[in-house]
Amino acid sequence: MSTDNGMDLTGKYLRELHQGANPSTHQHAKELRGRTTEAEQKLWALLRNRQLKGKKFRRQHAIAGYVADFYCHEAKLVIELDGNIHTTREAKAYDHSRTVLLKEMGITVLRFWNSELITDPAKVLQTISDCLMQIHFRNNT
Repeated sequence: MSTDNGMDLTGKYLRELHQGANPSTHQHAKELRGRTTEAEQKLWALLRNRQLKGKKFRRQHAIAGYVADFYCHEAKLVIELDGNIHTTREAKAYDHSRTVLLKEMGITVLRFWNSELITDPAKVLQTISDCLMQIHFRNNT
């Protein structure tokens, strides 16, 4: 599909959706989709098919140079589920720098521990829902 000025709308949408992710990041995302954790499976079952506020979420989504566990392009919301590996100093620094970059791109990042989701999925969904409402109000005021 093209506009009068020749810009490919599909290409523009994909550039915005993935924020310039390179092919190796897309490949890594594909590999991660093939080996999901229990917590990721549980959250995906709750988010897929627009079950939460009618929003479309993608799992293991390539964005910029990273792979987000879950991403809602419409709300510019990334959801990350963290396991024990995220307790190391190196992982914390990496997560922080990634969050800073995503925020600079106008993307909100929510982080939950895997154990949080397993033990209290309703609380996690409520937090995500509240965040979606805040984003909606912020974008429509």
